[in-house]
Amino acid sequence: MAIDQFSHSLPMMLYRTLDAVMPRFRKIFSDFGLTEQQWRVLRVLWEHDEVSLSQLADLSLISAPSLVGVVDRLQATGLVTRRRSDVDRRKVYVLATERGAELEALMMPRVASTYAELKQSVDAETWECVLRGLQSITAKSK
Repeated sequence: MAIDQFSHSLPMMLYRTLDAVMPRFRKIFSDFGLTEQQWRVLRVLWEHDEVSLSQLADLSLISAPSLVGVVDRLQATGLVTRRRSDVDRRKVYVLATERGAELEALMMPRVASTYAELKQSVDAETWECVLRGLQSITAKSK
């Protein structure tokens, strides 16, 4: 089986796509004083009341050792807090504070607008095909 030309290989195409897409979002994160990793943590917490550190690592795609530092910084700014489990003291949950929840209302309209612009940059069939293809690759590689 032949390997695609380097510049057309899947990893390079994914990197190139991230380079095209992420600066728009990173600008929003920066405007609110957040890093991309901090944003990913908050985004997960906005969808869940509270999440264990191990679940948060899985959902945000941030390694557990790195996640501790990200959560530390978010906690220092008052956007998240930790809660130790009453049942298993080794288990720690992370949740957004009221201030962290308020940030969602400020950020999400800009994020949604940027997402809509990206989605409109290609036809609906192409958009759905790309998403299905990426989901299929991800599901089969686990």
